[in-house]
Amino acid sequence: MTSQPIRSPVRIIGIDPGLRRTGWGVIETEGNRLVYIACGSVEPPDDLPLASRLLAIHEGLAAVLGDYRPAEAAVEQTFVNKDGVATLKLGQARGVAMLAPAMFGISVAEYAPNQVKKTVVGAGHAEKNQIQVMLKILLPKAEPPSADAADALAVAITHAHHRQSTALRLRVASL
Repeated sequence: MTSQPIRSPVRIIGIDPGLRRTGWGVIETEGNRLVYIACGSVEPPDDLPLASRLLAIHEGLAAVLGDYRPAEAAVEQTFVNKDGVATLKLGQARGVAMLAPAMFGISVAEYAPNQVKKTVVGAGHAEKNQIQVMLKILLPKAEPPSADAADALAVAITHAHHRQSTALRLRVASL
């Protein structure tokens, strides 16, 4: 009789980028099991110049990465809206959110907002309150302090469910 190989838990950080609040959520996944670790947000003061706010986001995420040591990261893609200037600024925050884990040698996956909603709730156009209800079911110990932290946990859950196919796509692309 042969035994199944032991699956080791994988720690994942999900990041919901924003200039006012960048949410983060850390979970562990082992097979289909999800375990809540921590969540919060990095909130640079509004009165700082853009470059200083981006630096504060980077430093905050670097501290979280150093404290929780995730093996993989996932960042929500930018939702393009009608305000081009706001979209570009959000893209800069997203760039910092991708850079921070990359500087720790952590691979970074990206997920569209609709894919996150569909994975967590089952519908691509779900409301934020529906995401929070599902988070209580999937991660009962989680008490996100903000919608941004809840969204970051949803990004981490999405990566936990799609990480195998994402890794396969990256391997095929490098051939």
